[in-house]
Amino acid sequence: MLEGKRVLVIGGAGFVGSHVVDQLTAEPVSEILVLDDFVRGTRRNLSDAARDGRVRIVEGTIRDTDLLRRVMGGVDYVFHLAALWLHECVEHPRAALEVNVVGTYNVVEAAHQAGVEKVVYSSSASVYGDAVFTPMTEDHPFNNRTFYGATKIAGEQFLRAFHEQHGLQYVGLRYMNIYGPRMDDRGAYVSVIMKVLDRLERGQPPVIHGDGTQSYDFIHVEDVARANILALESEATDDFFNVGTGIKTSINELTELLLRITGSDLRPAYRPNEQMFVTHRVGGTEKADRMLGFRARTPLEEGLRSVVDWRQDQQGPS
Repeated sequence: MLEGKRVLVIGGAGFVGSHVVDQLTAEPVSEILVLDDFVRGTRRNLSDAARDGRVRIVEGTIRDTDLLRRVMGGVDYVFHLAALWLHECVEHPRAALEVNVVGTYNVVEAAHQAGVEKVVYSSSASVYGDAVFTPMTEDHPFNNRTFYGATKIAGEQFLRAFHEQHGLQYVGLRYMNIYGPRMDDRGAYVSVIMKVLDRLERGQPPVIHGDGTQSYDFIHVEDVARANILALESEATDDFFNVGTGIKTSINELTELLLRITGSDLRPAYRPNEQMFVTHRVGGTEKADRMLGFRARTPLEEGLRSVVDWRQDQQGPS
């Protein structure tokens, strides 16, 4: 299916996108175009992939409709991963509207106009909000109360409408909690994993807000990238799939794993609850397994070790 095809990865220098690009280099595609504005993504994330002569990097934003039309011309498949993240949407809602909503509309419109064969859209389990029932299947109601989740719902609806009106083929992926090498380790929006590791490196006890029983579905980024490729190659269209492990892990359990991996004898410090958008989330995996052939492979401890190893490499020579 991918032999000789031209593929565009929007947000391809980011955390997940760069892993998608890496995995595409193992496929018989003719060209891999990466479009990124390098606000969150980095050229370093693409350092290995850029050695492949089929990879071409274009700097630009999905707010630029003329640029999108140009890069989309002659492209067979599109992965759309560009977005502002949850906390950025809280702090900068108008920017989130422009990027996640208007930008996604621009991508969908350009894909239709260019005759793209299929779009794989990175949605989020944020559309579900807090769990009404677990595991959260794809039929779980939209219980979202965040601006980020609202933007992802909008993107899903744009794709559904373009499929209905114009026949645009697409698959949407609702990610659970993604972690792994190249995850955000700077700024105000770092994950709980990075916050724990930061404190351990400073010799400080990790901080757990609340009682630590909050539980999530943590999935490794390499599994997520593989899910993207499988979604593209599948016959599925006009449908949405959870991308997770189906395994519930509490913040207490996650912290204990990180303490063990790093060999730390520090004990967690418990603090009063801070704002939490979701306290329990674990995804149903049966539909993705059945229709995409996707099942997560990376055990959590192994995946967390890959994060620790990556951080150590980052501290070495650039």
